[in-house]
Amino acid sequence: MSHTFINSDAIRHNFSIAMSEMYQKEVPLYGDLIDLVTEVNTDVLNKQPDIRQQLEHTGEIDRLGMERHGAIRLGTADELSMMCRLFAVMGMHPVGYYDLAPAGVPVHSTAFRALEKSSLNKSPFRVFTSLLRLDLIDDEALKQEAIAALDKRAIFTDNVVNLIKRFEEQGGLTAADAKQFVKEALETFRWHDKTPVSKALYQQLLSQHGLIADVVGFKGPHINHLTPRTLDIDAVQAGMQAKGIPPKAIIEGPPRRRCPILLRQTSFRALEEAVNFKNPNGGYQTGHHTARFGEIEQRGVALTPKGRSLYDQLLSQARRQLGVTPNANNALEYYQVLESAFAAFPDDYRALHDEGLAYFYYQAVDSDTDNEPTLDSIDVENVNDPLSKQVITDLLEQGMIRLEPIVYEDFLPVSAAGIFQSNLHDDSTNDNEKDNETDEHSGKQSGGGINSNKEAFENALGAQVYDELELYQTLQAESLKACLGQLNSKVLKRVI
Repeated sequence: MSHTFINSDAIRHNFSIAMSEMYQKEVPLYGDLIDLVTEVNTDVLNKQPDIRQQLEHTGEIDRLGMERHGAIRLGTADELSMMCRLFAVMGMHPVGYYDLAPAGVPVHSTAFRALEKSSLNKSPFRVFTSLLRLDLIDDEALKQEAIAALDKRAIFTDNVVNLIKRFEEQGGLTAADAKQFVKEALETFRWHDKTPVSKALYQQLLSQHGLIADVVGFKGPHINHLTPRTLDIDAVQAGMQAKGIPPKAIIEGPPRRRCPILLRQTSFRALEEAVNFKNPNGGYQTGHHTARFGEIEQRGVALTPKGRSLYDQLLSQARRQLGVTPNANNALEYYQVLESAFAAFPDDYRALHDEGLAYFYYQAVDSDTDNEPTLDSIDVENVNDPLSKQVITDLLEQGMIRLEPIVYEDFLPVSAAGIFQSNLHDDSTNDNEKDNETDEHSGKQSGGGINSNKEAFENALGAQVYDELELYQTLQAESLKACLGQLNSKVLKRVI
């Protein structure tokens, strides 16, 4: 008997809509944030037609209003492995490895997302997924209590597990099964105000780290934030203040630029929510928990290894110069120091391309030129090869092709840590925190065990993570190949 299966992109899209509706009900302030971002984006598109045109050329214009990403925190390898299988139903795969421990957050992470450009444009939803590093709990007795608490919980419904298995056996889900899958999967991410642990154990976990308490102390990995994409994060930051939405003090990531790079993030502060802690003698004891918030992101062009190296160097330079962790008391000074440091990073797309700092789509342009370029000499896999580079330069100069930035679809460890930390405690009072020298790309410190940590994470995951830089390189090469095919076709038509 044959089945008609629903495309994974459609399942992911439906799930992201359901997730957003649920989170807006749980955190109404998030709905206000969505409205603000929509206002800012509409204003930018109306006043800056070049940005609108860029988004149209890359196919991102229609996805702009969609949900961008959420974040969850898991406690065990079994939870991570099953979560990997759950996301696979939605066409989401683990991309990148992020070790946040060097930045003071006891987790390592990956991002589950679609891989192909067409799939991303249909639904750019992604989930930054962290696994708790229980080995970083220095109190052995407390560690054992945490392990025992996590072993008792089951974060997936029996129905969603059965549907995951059905998807794997059949190679897809029918419309009815896909609808049921979205409903059942949503239960894993739902907020529960009754905890499976006592208030005393919660307080002990909290004293170790707020994130440990957030993971171990609850029934499941409640979605702790959802993130819309804005075209002007500075305007959103100012708008939050004007509308009485309390923003975090610092916008994480690179400074404001004419040509945005990588990822800038901010958020409104985490809410203090009423919680009922399980009483060992029966019943519940009231208390509160602070973890869930609303985040905003502005995405720029993806950087090459050379570009990432320069970015890491300049970010470290700025933080060393500031001397303390950026916070509410030194925000203005930090922005000035950051902008000064990043003056060394070209702020022009053509310069970013020519210097091999960023990834771009190559797109053929209708042209009346009679020139016939030597297209066969271009190595699509290595556009920085001298001969290829010269031919591409000639094509750009002749107006036969154009460059469009490949948007950065992934995350930055230091920025993620900054968001986590500011929503686990007040970032206006952390002047005395140690400012770690952390590499943004890998999240590592000198002397750290990044490779062994990654191996342990992938063992828990049950899969290898994709290298995001290889994915961007592939997108660029594929776009160049398609572009050259179009140009060759035009040349052939003129010859005929």
